[in-house]
Amino acid sequence: MGVRPRRFTGRRVPELFREDVGRYESLARELGATDVRQIGKGDVILDERVIARCYSPRCCYYGTNLNCPPHGPGIEEMRRIVDRYDTGLFIKMKVPPEEQADPDFDNPDKHKIPGARKMFEIVAKIQSAAYYDGYPFALGFGGGPSCKRVFCGKVECSGIAGKGCRFHLKSNMTMHGVGMDVFSMAARAGWEIYPIGKASCPQDIPHGLELGLVLVD
Repeated sequence: MGVRPRRFTGRRVPELFREDVGRYESLARELGATDVRQIGKGDVILDERVIARCYSPRCCYYGTNLNCPPHGPGIEEMRRIVDRYDTGLFIKMKVPPEEQADPDFDNPDKHKIPGARKMFEIVAKIQSAAYYDGYPFALGFGGGPSCKRVFCGKVECSGIAGKGCRFHLKSNMTMHGVGMDVFSMAARAGWEIYPIGKASCPQDIPHGLELGLVLVD
């Protein structure tokens, strides 16, 4: 059975909007989120240095898919985009540290990252729900590794090849890929977040985090 869309009027009804955003928050939790915060555009922290970290040291996914730099919006364009939104749902999901701390993190055959895939799916489902409720500009961002690692780790990005994304209803740009400082945003939200990498020891880390964001207007 398909989704029944709500009639689009072009006008925001404050009471209905608050009800809808609250419902999206509940949906995120039902889908597996550990916590969800309603934030304003002033809570979306953009910093050029985040994108700089994509190419110094060069990320192995840089330029390999349409959702990672140098593709997608630049930092100034992203600032203009974020400025058009008043409300966002900042989504957190705790994952075992082993999912993010492993020398074989970039090898899909040796290391699985179900939490990252789950966050992409949560974001996509909330974005879709908002779209059908009459918020056509709902915009989602994954948090962790790029969509290339999550969905197409063993094959070439078909979007780069000009054939269209294989997972266009699940994949999104990542927060860090457009310059969002997820560390500072998480800390501001009061969440414990740790810098985890291939050299980290899982036993030294309380938990990993997958983060996502859906802007609604």
